[in-house]
Amino acid sequence: MNLESPESSEEAFTHKVEFELNGSPERHCVPTGATVLDLLRNSCGKQGVRASCERSVCGACTVLVDDLPVAACSTFAFDVDGARVETVEGLAAQDGTLSAQQQAFSECGGFQCGFCTSGMLMLTTGLLRQNPQPDRDLIREWISSNTCRCTGYEMILESVERAAELASAKQQDQDFE
Repeated sequence: MNLESPESSEEAFTHKVEFELNGSPERHCVPTGATVLDLLRNSCGKQGVRASCERSVCGACTVLVDDLPVAACSTFAFDVDGARVETVEGLAAQDGTLSAQQQAFSECGGFQCGFCTSGMLMLTTGLLRQNPQPDRDLIREWISSNTCRCTGYEMILESVERAAELASAKQQDQDFE
């Protein structure tokens, strides 16, 4: 009995993935077991997506998929087919202007070693899109999925509150234009 398929064995274990990455279309052929982390770092060159625990525990690999935070290390690459994916590299505007989250983390010192920062930025971007004015308890709940070993979280909490203020002020400015 011949179990060989007409496809080559390599093609049988890969998937074609088309998605939007930070506003640009991407097309890749990925192995069945590849994660979004593998895809973004190895195929797309997005080094801001951090590999750390690789068990969906620390949050360093957090990216947004259709505006929702996901652990890139434990999400299969084929799951983002047709999706909109955002990484920390896509937060700043084309002209280099920082996003509200980036500006706030910088102003408030919401990072020290910086290892968790990209995941925190993506997580809090997702939070502020869902709730532009979160209270401190909601912020704590959201960031509890991301591990920071340096800050004690107080400066991160302040950064998210500041980002909400900056985003609100920016929205008010746009409303008046």
